[in-house]
Amino acid sequence: MSRKTVYSDEPMKTGRRVKDVLPPPEELAFKEESVKVTISLSKSSVEFFKREARKHNTPYQKMIRNLLDAYTEAHRD
Repeated sequence: MSRKTVYSDEPMKTGRRVKDVLPPPEELAFKEESVKVTISLSKSSVEFFKREARKHNTPYQKMIRNLLDAYTEAHRD
């Protein structure tokens, strides 16, 4: 059951301006240099990332890379 929208001629309240939290385009286009490595991971970890990657329609390697990048950023001196 849908309700009809009733429009009125009331004045609209103006909102407040918020600081732009999105990075500028030049930061979005930046791609950090990557290095290929070989690493052995537990089967359960890889299965977890593959399962989660399917849910979010993204490559599981990218999820692992993003996790490592976030860890590095959080613990950088």
